[in-house]
Amino acid sequence: MSAPRVLAVFSGGGVKAMAHVGAMRALAEAGIRPTRFIGTSMGAAVAAGFAAGLSPDELQARLEGISRRDVASLRPMALAKGLFATAIFRAGPLRRTIERILPVSRFADLALPLTVTAADLDTGDLVRFGSGGGDVPLVDAIHASCALPLLFAPVVLGGRRLADGGLRGVVALEVAREVPADLVVAVDVGPGFDMEGREGGSGLPPSVRIHNEAQWVLMADASRLQLALWRATPGLPRLLHVRPRVRHGATFAVDQVGYYLDEGYRATRAALDDHLLTGTVA
Repeated sequence: MSAPRVLAVFSGGGVKAMAHVGAMRALAEAGIRPTRFIGTSMGAAVAAGFAAGLSPDELQARLEGISRRDVASLRPMALAKGLFATAIFRAGPLRRTIERILPVSRFADLALPLTVTAADLDTGDLVRFGSGGGDVPLVDAIHASCALPLLFAPVVLGGRRLADGGLRGVVALEVAREVPADLVVAVDVGPGFDMEGREGGSGLPPSVRIHNEAQWVLMADASRLQLALWRATPGLPRLLHVRPRVRHGATFAVDQVGYYLDEGYRATRAALDDHLLTGTVA
C-alpha cells in the first residue's frame, strides 16, 4: 500500500507563522508526514523550509533570531510622503530575512513539491509559483507572496505587479482543491472573527491602522467562506483544519514567537485528538 498523500497548507500571518513549526512537531508525533506543501506569505517561507528537508528544530533556529527591524524596517521618507508613499516598510530587510530562512534558492532543489501563492494587483488573478505554477527564484516567489499592500511595495515578476497571496486567500484552500490528496492539513493563523484582543496601534499612522483593520475583516470573511465551501463540497479530500488562538496586532510581534510555536503545537494536537474521538475531520 502506498503512503498517504498529505497536503499541508500554511497560512500567512507574519510572526504567527511560527505556529506552523509547532504544528509540524505535532504531526510528526502522530506519524503524519506531509508529502506536499502550499504556502502563503510567511507561511510560504516556513513551508519552503520544510519542503527543503529542514526539521522543526532546524527551522525554529532560523526563525527565532529574527527581529522586528529584520522584516518591518521603516522607509525613511514614507511618513514625509504621506499619501504619495508606495509603502511604509523597506523591501530589502524582508527579502534578506527570507533568504536567511531558505536553505535552497530554487524550487527544483526542494525535496518535496511546494506551491507559493501571490495576487496580481492588475487582474486580481491568484498566481501560483512552484508546483503547478511558474518557475522563478524561490526568494522572488516568497517575497511577492509576503508583499502586503501599504506595508510593502508590490513585487514585479514577469511584468506583473504581485502582492501578498492572502489577498486572494490567507489559507489557500482554492489551490488545495486542485491537488490530489488523501488528507489536507490546513494550519490557519490568519485573520479571523475569533481573534483575541483588539487591533493594536503598532506605532503606525491612523490611516494605516484603519486600512489594516479593514483588510483583516475582508480576509477573515474570505477564510470563513472558503472553509464553508470546502465542507459543503462533496468529493474533496479529508480536511484537518487547525486554528490556533490568534491575537490581534501580532503580525510583527517578535516577542510572541514562543507563544505561537507552542500554540501551533497545542492546536494541532487538539485537532488530532478531536478527530480520534469523533472519527471525523473538518
